[in-house]
Amino acid sequence: MVAPDAWYLKGGLSAAALEEVLTGRSFVAARRIGKLLLLDVAGGPTLGLRFGMTGRLLVDGSAGVEELVYASVRDDVGWDRLRLDFVDGGELRVRDPRRLGGVFVDPDESRLGVDALAVTRSGLARVLAASTAPLKARLMDQARLAGVGNLAADEILFRAGLDPARPAASLTATELRRLHRHVVQTLDDLIAGGGSHTGTLQPSRMAGGSCPRDGAPLVRRTIGGRTTWSCPRHQV
Repeated sequence: MVAPDAWYLKGGLSAAALEEVLTGRSFVAARRIGKLLLLDVAGGPTLGLRFGMTGRLLVDGSAGVEELVYASVRDDVGWDRLRLDFVDGGELRVRDPRRLGGVFVDPDESRLGVDALAVTRSGLARVLAASTAPLKARLMDQARLAGVGNLAADEILFRAGLDPARPAASLTATELRRLHRHVVQTLDDLIAGGGSHTGTLQPSRMAGGSCPRDGAPLVRRTIGGRTTWSCPRHQV
């Protein structure tokens, strides 16, 4: 095992401690909650991997995602934050040029909300209930709904025709049904397309950009601390 970047190890974890709990053991299951990949270790802890905007997982040199929009066009082993070597000669690497992810041992899964791909309509209603927070900020609150990032939130609300700044609890029953449908469908579409940068809105998220649906000039705001683009005409 090689973990050359101490900063990438979270929660006070050291490379020596990580090596101790992993050496001689096997991964028996892989799970995901939101943005967190969980690898269960036989007779040991759970390894948590978070990739941020620029991290990738490489297995035996092959990456499941060939290219990330916000990462470098180069590929450098110097960006490897973790390497695990297996007795059969295989290896697993976490490569992250901008160091936006992290490695955890036994991450507190209770701190994450329901996975956005699995949320029911009633579950989404509970996420939004009695909140005056902006709708987008509530959708991105990982403690309530795990897995929706900034670009995905903009795409979901663009498709659902909802203003990101609206109070979360202000949705009607009809709007809630529409939002729930688009949360699940949008995430499915983005995953199939290769990432959150593949949405319909994404190419227009820039100064002078126009709504792909109705041509209205897009509005740029900061909501929940994140840059937000929306259409003032059909998102209400």
